[in-house]
Amino acid sequence: MITEFEKRFEKLGFDKLSPIQTAVYEPIKNGESVLGLAPTGSGKTLGFVVPMLERLAPGMGIQAMIIAPSQELAMQLTNVTRSFAQLVDLKVTALTGGANIKNQLDQLKKHPEIVVGTPGRIQNLADDHKLKMSDLQTVIIDEADDLLDGETLDTVRYIMQSAPSEVQLGFFSATETPILQELEKWFGQPVTRYDVRDIDTTQGEVRHGLLSVSNFKKAGMLSKLATVKQFKGLVFFSHMGSLQQAKSWLIHHHAPVATLTANQRQTDRQKALTDFRLGRVKLLLSTDVAARGLDIAKLPAVVNYELPRSANAYTHRTGRTGRMGEPGQVINLGDDHDFRDLKRMLKDTDYQLVPIYYNAHRLTTEPCVSESSAVQSETSASSKTTTSTSTEQATQSQASATEKTAHSAASAKPRQNPVATPKRHKKNKHSKRKGMRHKRQD
Repeated sequence: MITEFEKRFEKLGFDKLSPIQTAVYEPIKNGESVLGLAPTGSGKTLGFVVPMLERLAPGMGIQAMIIAPSQELAMQLTNVTRSFAQLVDLKVTALTGGANIKNQLDQLKKHPEIVVGTPGRIQNLADDHKLKMSDLQTVIIDEADDLLDGETLDTVRYIMQSAPSEVQLGFFSATETPILQELEKWFGQPVTRYDVRDIDTTQGEVRHGLLSVSNFKKAGMLSKLATVKQFKGLVFFSHMGSLQQAKSWLIHHHAPVATLTANQRQTDRQKALTDFRLGRVKLLLSTDVAARGLDIAKLPAVVNYELPRSANAYTHRTGRTGRMGEPGQVINLGDDHDFRDLKRMLKDTDYQLVPIYYNAHRLTTEPCVSESSAVQSETSASSKTTTSTSTEQATQSQASATEKTAHSAASAKPRQNPVATPKRHKKNKHSKRKGMRHKRQD
């Protein structure tokens, strides 16, 4: 590694390379096509950025391209790549959908050596002959299991048709899909596999909790979680309708919340991420657009408001916390039926799912009985004791009264019936007036 990059690594606090960085450094630097598989948050980005930059030369056209599945990840990759590229006089330009295309064209006129973008925008600029790829040496496909699926697979392959046939390819992912075992078939060149998932220990301790709550009370639980000390959560939804409903409820109840969705403008999405990173909001509601590669430093928690549909999706969602040795908490909301399905889906993984509870502005693994419930139980028990004692006393009093009555009846003289007094009828005070009215009518 060149001296400038070593100093930057030290400044970032890294004393050694992570397993994936060690595995792919020499192969990428030597021009080899690779597949890198490593856990989320294990340093994959620097694993391909650093050796890629060491192969490039200033002023020689666009020599490297990084393709990402989302605008947020593309901008994150741009910032990381630029921080190292400027040390060796290389320029980086972002080409993402949703951004001002005129500004991007102006940046391309400055002849950058590296472009980072999303597949759709890269394809459009290539079709319009605004993006020249004849000098490409390296193409990195980040989150490859996602990009090489469905329509985006066709788009990526279409882009590669505009690149030189001998271009170096790099595929990186945290999870594996069948197509990653057939890369040579789809891209026409051998790809060496480097899988460090079993030996990587860079991820911090992450607890995976099951918080039982009905669908109608999930938004309320989010509001409660926001009151937990030092809590900040990235909240995942599977449906936009559910996200919008939860957002409306939380805003109405003055909860600190922001949203990150695919239909937002890029400026709004960037503001939401910035506010969340700086702690201005405690809850960032998102669809799976934020599940891929997004790096939020020291994120305390991930909340699955709606549970993911696959084990791979669960891995990518929960991989936003516990990155680079930091601890993390995953909170899965649902009922018993939801949790049965989740356990069945994750049965082949190593995730340990344990019940957790919210009580008095904190999360705990111990079921807690509230003070009111304890008082109510104590009052109920006391009431039962009092009732039993009162019943016994009443029975004894009734028996005593019966004995006294019998004794009195036997000893008392017979009493004579009192003389009945005639009942007096109450005089109607209106009778005189009524008689006068009848007289006048006559």
